[in-house]
Amino acid sequence: MASVGHDRTSALGIHVREAVAAMRPEWVALLQTLVRTPSQTGAEGAVQAVVAARMRDLGLETDVWEPRVEDLAPYAGSFTEVESFAGRPNVVGVRRGVGDGRSLILNGHIDTVEIGDPTHWRHDVLGGAVVDGRLFGRGSCDMKAGVVTNLFALVALERAGYAPHGDVIVESVISEEDGGAGALAAILRGYTADAAVITEPTRRAIVAAHGGSLMFRLHVAGRSAHACVRDEGVSAVEAFARLHAGLLAFEARRNREIDHPLYRPIANKIPINIGTVRAGSWPSSVPEWLVAEGRAGLVPGETLPMFQERFQAEIGRIAGADSWLRDHPPVVEWLTGQFAPSEVSVESPLVRALAAAHAAINGAPPAIEAATYGADMRHFVNTGEIPCVMYGAGDVRLAHAPDESIAIDEVERAIEAIALLIANWCGVDEVA
Repeated sequence: MASVGHDRTSALGIHVREAVAAMRPEWVALLQTLVRTPSQTGAEGAVQAVVAARMRDLGLETDVWEPRVEDLAPYAGSFTEVESFAGRPNVVGVRRGVGDGRSLILNGHIDTVEIGDPTHWRHDVLGGAVVDGRLFGRGSCDMKAGVVTNLFALVALERAGYAPHGDVIVESVISEEDGGAGALAAILRGYTADAAVITEPTRRAIVAAHGGSLMFRLHVAGRSAHACVRDEGVSAVEAFARLHAGLLAFEARRNREIDHPLYRPIANKIPINIGTVRAGSWPSSVPEWLVAEGRAGLVPGETLPMFQERFQAEIGRIAGADSWLRDHPPVVEWLTGQFAPSEVSVESPLVRALAAAHAAINGAPPAIEAATYGADMRHFVNTGEIPCVMYGAGDVRLAHAPDESIAIDEVERAIEAIALLIANWCGVDEVA
């Protein structure tokens, strides 16, 4: 059995780099095909057909299935509920190990957010154009490059002449953007392993902890009056402005309280964001109602029920200090698509193995960080009880944005590192 350490000149590392470089036209072409195939959350079927066909061509045991709503029902609330996943299959490919090594899941989501206003893009939204070493298009960074990374890391290892001892499970899952029903469905179908890596765009830092988030709806009451005698009414908009100021103060206080070591470099560890506001029914009337929807963050160590209770109490405290809101308390409604936080120890065997693989490729250890966003990582850690981290090419700041793109050279380094992780984690044998 061979393993990989920090030595960049190891034979295995050299062979992997040569294989990845030789395959570059192949994996760039696949990434372009995936980007050119729309796959907004809810419409992933066409792109999953492309992924499944490639997995079969590579000889993987390929499982294609549509998750069943009834199987996910016990976990309602942790993803956005839908009536059916018809036409929205998960795709999983398995390479059985040649020995008794540890198993590994390589996970990526294939769904994307909406394309947005195409006039804000300099490049074709779904064109997959390569310009100055970057590949452009919705989903290129988040995270079709990660799906390509996972698949070609396994292929590169094999074309370099090595076979993994443990099973390698490559997953292309749906519905991550609205809560992760796809990843959860794969776990419930029995796809478990000794560890998992999600190749989200982390700038090839190892993300060992990620935040959670709760989606909420606030109902704020006012008292209507004709606009010409505005002062005889109570504006729900103005009442909400005071409530919102209190929530921002709550956010600042929580940021001062959090002492998680991986979160110390992050200025806003638990953002509270109001995403939509609707109020009133007539421009010439004082608005007597307002509905605001938002998202509140939490960190590892906090549970969803714990934070819901604290958030509700804070709304009550803010309202209690306001003459109008005290007698007309805001109503909090919790929405589906909740993300619990999760983490693994930075000293865990998985982190050490991935750090060694990264160092072997880059000549220096990776950053080990936390993320403020919710992620499918929680399903592996909290539900599957599988150690899981995130590591991949690309920058999340480019995700969901106009001119989303990813550097092809960075994808190449990520493929190399994940290939060496397979060797580090599963063990490998040279094959003729």
